[in-house]
Amino acid sequence: MSLTHHHIEVLLEQCKSGNQRAQMEVYNRYYKAMYNTSFRIVKDSFKAEDVMQESFLKAFTKLDTLKDMAMFGPWLKRIVVNHSIYDYHKNEKNKDVPLDDVVYRVEDEQGVEEDYEWNNLRAAQIMQCMKSLKDNYRIGLTLFLIEGYDYEEIGDIMNISYANCRTMISRAKDSLRQKLTLVDGF
Repeated sequence: MSLTHHHIEVLLEQCKSGNQRAQMEVYNRYYKAMYNTSFRIVKDSFKAEDVMQESFLKAFTKLDTLKDMAMFGPWLKRIVVNHSIYDYHKNEKNKDVPLDDVVYRVEDEQGVEEDYEWNNLRAAQIMQCMKSLKDNYRIGLTLFLIEGYDYEEIGDIMNISYANCRTMISRAKDSLRQKLTLVDGF
């Protein structure tokens, strides 16, 4: 049986013993999603690639600390998010990230709807408005709406309390609604 048909738990056990083919298979299964997660935060393709690579290296070296192998995906995503936020803040301090040269992508796994072009245009408008939000609002909404984290997880990631997280997300949504209203009276 080829490695592509193995369950993730089997592959991860092989990764623990240094099997590079198993590591490559795990990488191939997760790299697109992890890249997209990082890109939404760091807003730079090359930085997202670097963050993703560093995250995989960390995951493979710390694999024996993961208690439940079935939780590898969420665990890896958490490593990527933490590295991305760290990298974003580091570059923000140094002003290395050009904020105006960013293109966001919206992924919709629910299929194609009848009014595909309108939905794409609307998604692009929403993402453009999200770019103009304050950084903590933009990162919070990205983690909440796009990445699917709950308030508690976002609070942990951003080092804020649960109550502050709920307030920030609520204010971010209000701010986004106001900006969208200005764009098209939506």
